[in-house]
Amino acid sequence: MPAIYLIRHGKASPEAEDYDELSPTGYEQARLLGAELRRRDLRVGTVATGALRRQRQTAEAVLAEAGIDAARATDPRWDEYDHLGLLHAHPAGEGSLQDRLDAALTSWIGAGGSGPGTWEGFRSGVRSALSDLVSGLGRGETALVFTSAGVVATVCSALLGTSPAGFLAMNRVVVNGSVSKLLHGRGGTQVLSFNDHAHLEQGGPGLMTYR
Repeated sequence: MPAIYLIRHGKASPEAEDYDELSPTGYEQARLLGAELRRRDLRVGTVATGALRRQRQTAEAVLAEAGIDAARATDPRWDEYDHLGLLHAHPAGEGSLQDRLDAALTSWIGAGGSGPGTWEGFRSGVRSALSDLVSGLGRGETALVFTSAGVVATVCSALLGTSPAGFLAMNRVVVNGSVSKLLHGRGGTQVLSFNDHAHLEQGGPGLMTYR
């Protein structure tokens, strides 16, 4: 049965001038994940990344550590939503960054519409990327997808049939460098595990990051 590993990129650089750059912590998260994938000895059929630099850098570091020599396909449908744009377009009051992002996402979802820049446009793009991916997987193959928290939460909440509140709950807890595993069979695609980050625990609490 084909499997899909949805991998959240390692920690980016929120304090730096360019957020879209993997931090030293992000590289260590990627190294530990690569070691775990090497231990699992997967039969990797497809490797896909979004177009964001932090996603592509994570893929490069993980694959090198895992010893996986596979071509990578870049697909912007695996990109994250524009969180800075959403915070600007749907400003909230006081609160933590997570509180304000949750409020912005709630407003975005509630605004409706379709096409580029809308919640429905984002969700449709993610779901079509997944559909295209699984259609090309052979029996027993595993696809590695290097993406972001919003995409992971969108896929998993859709497959589990949750409300938008379920998406928000998943979105806020996806750990950098974590793996969510899907299986695809005759009954469709199902969530087998969500936000697995046990491989990071050996590195201590400093590797448990969410940005």
